Amino acid sequence: MSSPDCTRQHSSIVVDGADRAPSRAMLRAVGFTDADFHKPVVGVASTWSMVTPCNMHIDRLAVEASKGADQAGGKGVIFGTITVSDGISMGTPGMRYSLVSREIIADSIEAVAGAEGFDGLVTIGGCDKNMPGCVMAMARLNRPSVFVYGGTIVPGLHRGQSADIVTVFEAVGKYAGKQIDDAELKEIEKCSIPGEGSCGGMYTANTMASAIEALGLSLPDSSAQLANSKDKLADCERAGKAVLELLKKNIRPSDILSKKAFENAITVVIALGGSTNAVLHLIAMAHTAHIKLTLEDFERVGRKVPVLADLKPSGKYNMAHFVRIGGLQPLLKMLLDQGLLHGDCMTVTGKTVAENLANVGNYAADQDVVRPFSNPIKADSHLRILRGNLAPEGAVAKITGKEGSAFTGKAIVYESEEDSLKGILSGEVKDGHVIVIRNEGPKGGPGMREMLGPTSAIMGKGLGKTIALITDGRFSGGSHGFVVGHITPEAAVGGVLAVVQNGDSIIIDALKNEINLAVPAEEIARRLQAWKPTPCKEKRGTLAKYAKLVSSASDGAVTDAD
Repeated sequence: MSSPDCTRQHSSIVVDGADRAPSRAMLRAVGFTDADFHKPVVGVASTWSMVTPCNMHIDRLAVEASKGADQAGGKGVIFGTITVSDGISMGTPGMRYSLVSREIIADSIEAVAGAEGFDGLVTIGGCDKNMPGCVMAMARLNRPSVFVYGGTIVPGLHRGQSADIVTVFEAVGKYAGKQIDDAELKEIEKCSIPGEGSCGGMYTANTMASAIEALGLSLPDSSAQLANSKDKLADCERAGKAVLELLKKNIRPSDILSKKAFENAITVVIALGGSTNAVLHLIAMAHTAHIKLTLEDFERVGRKVPVLADLKPSGKYNMAHFVRIGGLQPLLKMLLDQGLLHGDCMTVTGKTVAENLANVGNYAADQDVVRPFSNPIKADSHLRILRGNLAPEGAVAKITGKEGSAFTGKAIVYESEEDSLKGILSGEVKDGHVIVIRNEGPKGGPGMREMLGPTSAIMGKGLGKTIALITDGRFSGGSHGFVVGHITPEAAVGGVLAVVQNGDSIIIDALKNEINLAVPAEEIARRLQAWKPTPCKEKRGTLAKYAKLVSSASDGAVTDAD
């Protein structure tokens, strides 16, 4: 056996030497040859699954990534990790496993790559939690790695209008409001998800794919490609080859993931009008990379970055339109030229951000998917970090301006997402209400479910401008309206949200960035003194472990807090 080189720091430990004959014997059974034992081994983490259209094609992508590694002189090894479908589990107890799956994905990729001695990694994610989970594993392992996004879905078509999963959720509200009948509801259900790929607006999957490309962990254009395209297959092959170059140059995630790189990611999320989940995930990813990223960083960057992309859910276009006009790279060039990106950050190409963008052109003049700086959708960030007596540790709102910038109303309190949805659909919720959904935080759920069902029902019933919704849970990237989530401390640990009562006045101001319960401080203190925590519903298993370990949403809801 040859002596280990800089590209085989981990695999050499597994396969080199007479004492490693048992390892080699096992590997021969899965296709290794004599020559392969001298090559760098590239693990290809596949989130393939038939539980969701977001991931149903990733097995094909993994094959292309492995092929690329082989062609570049490595040995690709495909292995699997999990995914769960938010779109399917949304509004059910199963949704509690969604955010938990991010940790399981990170843990499982770390476990396999660590155990098997992979020298480098390609990770391929499709649905929302796949992406931060993959990046967290890449950061922990700190081996040359490239992330590949599985790609966006082609939108469906309903009566001449594009349709996606949010169309279906909002149709439930329209059905409850008798705006559509059974036949049209079924028609929408049948046409909105036409095939493979992640949900089609600037929802969480497309938001996180864009953020990861901006971080420098994906090859240029990876975030803005159709799932069923030749471009996506080529992206995977290039990723496999790129890992070999990273191995030769010894470029690791720690060389790419810096505070400035995360500021670039925040900038891109804001410019795209991205999901509130990006706040949670970027903080968690930074934590794993030993970088301090806080809510204050989102506030600071957000003061100078405008919203430029007119993308769903708040805008009119979907990700396929964004792909068609050229994707993320021209937007990165715009931001760099405006002085809003750090151009000196290293990327997986082996070049800096500025070097990658040197020859990138502009969007065509006649497109209106991405606006110029002279005509932004919003002059500063739509991601508002709110504080006040309801959220002394912070809360996250997505306010594009279309919802207004302030709301005062009377609380109508629900102890779960299901109860709130019943209240909305039955007509219990009225104009002027602030819907309070509590005990849905990371510990209280446990699992911090997304409130897409309630927010979509609100929009479907035409209440988007007349009520607000606040929660210690979180929101799908498809949620829009006057909504505030990630309220911390959460109700389950004794946050003020736990003692809000029906009829209390709640004041939300997205200009002052405040959220307050208009109740005297002495009364709040009295209520908190009388409050008693509810024991965790889960006593054993994954959710119980998660509830014991998970940190606050304002700290990324991580399970390996220092």
